[in-house]
Amino acid sequence: MSRGNITVLTDVSLITCIVQRGEGDELVAAAQAAGAQGATVHYAHGTGVRERLGILGVAVEAEKAVVNVIVADDQADKVFEAMYLAGKLDTPGRGLMYLTRLDKAATYIPRDILNKLTLEGQVFDV
Repeated sequence: MSRGNITVLTDVSLITCIVQRGEGDELVAAAQAAGAQGATVHYAHGTGVRERLGILGVAVEAEKAVVNVIVADDQADKVFEAMYLAGKLDTPGRGLMYLTRLDKAATYIPRDILNKLTLEGQVFDV
């Protein structure tokens, strides 16, 4: 349902994947091929066991790409698996990925699409 200009989606999840800088585009392409509408990529610094040097254990910062994708719950497993495979996360040191269930998310949805989803039985809370 919609109240004012706010449409609240309740059956959505956030997929977050952290990989080496420069590898985010492959994950976005895989997510979109699996049905995701889009993604947000931002950059961060990270450290880990592999970045420790010398006897003092000084940590060296490493550039990371953080890819966030919000998907409908019924798409989450498919998109998650596609991103996992595209990122080669079954290889040690390639990255980390996790899925977070969202209580609610809000965005603009055009009236014609909202009406179509409502007719198909999708439920929206306010």
